[in-house]
Amino acid sequence: MEPISLRTPLALLLISLGAIAAVWWWLATPITLARAPIDPNAKLLCVSYAPFRDAQTPLDPTTQIAAEQIAQDLAELAKITDCVRTYSIENGLDQVPGLAAKVGLKVIQGVWLGSNRLKNQIQIATAVRLAKDYPGVITALVVGNEVLLRGEMTTSDLAANIRAVKAQVSVPVTYADVWEFWLKNREVYDAVDFVTIHILPYWEDMPVKAKFAAGHVDSIRKRMAVAFPGKEILIGETGWPSAGRMREGALPSRSNQARIVSEILDLAKSEGFRVNLIEAYDQPWKRQLEGTVGGYWGLFNSVKREVKYPPGVAISNYPAWKWQLGCGMGLSFLTFGAAWLTLRRRPWTPRLASWIAVGVAATTAGILLGIATDKMLYESYGIGGWIKWGALLAAAMASPLLCAHALMAGRPLPTFLELLGPPEFRNRSWLTALLALTLGVTTLIGAETALGFTFDPRYRDFPFASLTMAVVPFALLTLLNRPKEGVRPIAEFVFAGLLAAAAVYTGLNEGADNWQSLWSCAMYVLLALTLWRARAVQIRE
Repeated sequence: MEPISLRTPLALLLISLGAIAAVWWWLATPITLARAPIDPNAKLLCVSYAPFRDAQTPLDPTTQIAAEQIAQDLAELAKITDCVRTYSIENGLDQVPGLAAKVGLKVIQGVWLGSNRLKNQIQIATAVRLAKDYPGVITALVVGNEVLLRGEMTTSDLAANIRAVKAQVSVPVTYADVWEFWLKNREVYDAVDFVTIHILPYWEDMPVKAKFAAGHVDSIRKRMAVAFPGKEILIGETGWPSAGRMREGALPSRSNQARIVSEILDLAKSEGFRVNLIEAYDQPWKRQLEGTVGGYWGLFNSVKREVKYPPGVAISNYPAWKWQLGCGMGLSFLTFGAAWLTLRRRPWTPRLASWIAVGVAATTAGILLGIATDKMLYESYGIGGWIKWGALLAAAMASPLLCAHALMAGRPLPTFLELLGPPEFRNRSWLTALLALTLGVTTLIGAETALGFTFDPRYRDFPFASLTMAVVPFALLTLLNRPKEGVRPIAEFVFAGLLAAAAVYTGLNEGADNWQSLWSCAMYVLLALTLWRARAVQIRE
């Protein structure tokens, strides 16, 4: 029996490594585009610019960006665009026109309006002064950005502000908002020199899939041209996020962002319309308002300030895939190693099903480790975020190793009673306690995210990768090594019901096109079934 016992895990290990390699080869396949998103030989018409880096945020009124920092950014942007659009004159942004003049950039100057009338007048006065001081640099003033969308000003007040600014400057004056709000507030059209609309396929009430995004932008532009035939229409914001959660069928990714930007720029060139991309640099502070996806609309990353898609470089969703592949194979190897070492300490011939379960757990973890790590790096924001997603990833890496040991040792999945219950239920094995802790961390974070998708889902990320790595080994262990007797613990029963109910609601609420949601919900259900099948056995001395 010994040769057969040796050949079986080795064969399963080779199958696992082969599957991991095949999946990562497929995931990392780069895309090719007819037009590079960033091409120094074909500069962008204009791009939205905000200078905030790292922990800098306009949400803190004391934030003041140094001129040197803005100058560095504008020098880089001058290589890829002829113009930048700003949104405010606060936090040091009033320095942009003067610094832009030094590198040959034009500026579409923003005037931020809100519910505070005094601040509005300060913004307007400063913007008017800048327009007079830099007549060859500032090409237009945008009086208000989505203030109607936010409900912070009436249409009549907005129109009055626009007319007041027009009376003081010689450059064109406009207002910028989501395209639907132009149709709802036609009074603004009469006040502006040209119409500035925002078309963001990802954020539409009915989110648009990436493959249809460019066509959607063009169709909305043409619809607005029919609705407002007398004035030019500028697409003041359009683009796509490179990371974050799905909205129905709209998937943020590096390749989708590159493809959509490329297609929109091609349309703008062939049909002769002006377009401003959002945005120049990723803005981490937006994640506080819009979740992960809010921070990843930039053409440059926020940390290294490097172009995401350099000309001539293949565009892949996983540019570091070789490292991710190697780490995944390493975790698979360690999982088989944990099973084998357990047998060395307790020599017996396990069932074939146990080795197959080890292989499935090892392969699942090996494939998803790179994705889960990538998601943790992108999605962790603030100390709380790093702790939560770091803890879930740690549990996801520990689960296949600990469950492999339990499968080979013939032990069941421990219950919470073995970790926190009365002495008669506690197991003295530290590996069992560690497995119970891993299950507890997974369950708590799983329940927290499931409740989040039930009550406040809009900006939350789906933890499908780490959750799958952790839950699949638990389910396999419960399937094969479940105690035949024992009581159903109340904690597991409550968590099982909560997870199952939240999964059903989330799946229906997010829709059938959102595979991230469906995958996460499937893992919630699998974890619920695993917890529901749990049985606590009193340990006798």
